[in-house]
Amino acid sequence: MPKFKTIEGSITSPQGFHTAARFCDLKKIGTGKGSNKGEKRDLALIYSETPAKAAGMFTTNQICAAPVKICIKHLKNNSAQAVVINSGNANACTGPKGMKDALEMAAITAKKLGLKDSDVLVGSTGRIGVNLPMDQIRKGITAVAKELKSTQTAASQTAEAIMTSDTQTKEISVEFKLGGTLVRLGGIAKGAGMIQPGMSPNGSRPASIDSGLHATMLSFLTTDANISAKNLKKCLKEAVSKSFNSITVDGDMSTNDTVLLLANGLADNRKLDTQDLNTFQASLNHVCLELAKMIVRDGEGITRVITVRVSGARSLTEANKAARSVGNSSLVKTSWFGGDPNWGRIIDALGYSDAKVDEEKVDIAYSAPGSKKKVFSLKKGRPTRTSFEKLCNAVEPKEFDLHINLNIGKGEAVLYASDLTEEYVDFNKGDITDPASLGG
Repeated sequence: MPKFKTIEGSITSPQGFHTAARFCDLKKIGTGKGSNKGEKRDLALIYSETPAKAAGMFTTNQICAAPVKICIKHLKNNSAQAVVINSGNANACTGPKGMKDALEMAAITAKKLGLKDSDVLVGSTGRIGVNLPMDQIRKGITAVAKELKSTQTAASQTAEAIMTSDTQTKEISVEFKLGGTLVRLGGIAKGAGMIQPGMSPNGSRPASIDSGLHATMLSFLTTDANISAKNLKKCLKEAVSKSFNSITVDGDMSTNDTVLLLANGLADNRKLDTQDLNTFQASLNHVCLELAKMIVRDGEGITRVITVRVSGARSLTEANKAARSVGNSSLVKTSWFGGDPNWGRIIDALGYSDAKVDEEKVDIAYSAPGSKKKVFSLKKGRPTRTSFEKLCNAVEPKEFDLHINLNIGKGEAVLYASDLTEEYVDFNKGDITDPASLGG
């Protein structure tokens, strides 16, 4: 049985967290047609009543946005009390001015809340290479700092404010007990395109799980658990490796990928023993994975979500490389869109991956999500006698599992992937005569 229970809410479910969001007209040039939502909230603030232990995971893209650099710097003391976030502008590839603007976002927030600049973390998402409209940012932060609330409505408005090309908000909350004390953990996320995160605690490579190297994924997590900074960082690294670092929509890693977790300790639970730590880890893993899956399901133009399960590789690293080679193959992804169980494209993608593959040992099968009942298209490198009609039926659902066994080792990996559609291409090609339609 799960050690946690899903409850209604998200970032304001834990004690002591407040948030607010508003429209500040920050999108001066397009971040994709899907982000053209009129007067959508585009600036938000998350605040903890008390200083919180804090941990983060950040893009390992060698081109990294100013807010990411600021977060890494401010997290050196393992604490934070506020996060200020904007959508509509990534503040990436903006040079010294971008760094100055990100620092000013933190400084204004700190001044309005009576904090030190280093107590504030910053997140941005939107079009790359455009300077922030700081007049609107200044006015927006001043306003939201006066509007902070602990309501679920406020949390949902913040979940909306961080969206760009997303079609829906992404929120979740759970509660569980640590040493008999009720604790809550909540989160929000955004992301629909430019999705193949590979994050590490300080943005340096390798990420916590090997990943291949244009929208962004952001996630902000809160908990009232009393937990040490060391354990918080360790738990977040593991949770991200099994969730956000295990998804792909288009194989593109953003300049701004960020996950932040604040723990203010207001639940006042006892010091964590091994069992408590395992419970916290399981709860955090669940929250991160559910948010990550929401991102894939909301991928730009997607019609199917596929869980690629690779086993029998020589190592975890090789299993992951094999899964990503398949999950990011344009030919495989378009066949998924067409409902075509084209195992030839799958084994081809395995063959050119960096994983060791022996053609005569490869098994490929399909199943319903989580089911052990598999329909095999390939065994030991040879086609099975399963009818084409039955294979088509196996890949017809909106979600299904793809099982690949390389049968040469014990390495396993799971990747949550999507298909590739005409809508994705149309969505992302933009129209140069209409700058508002151009993507991030």
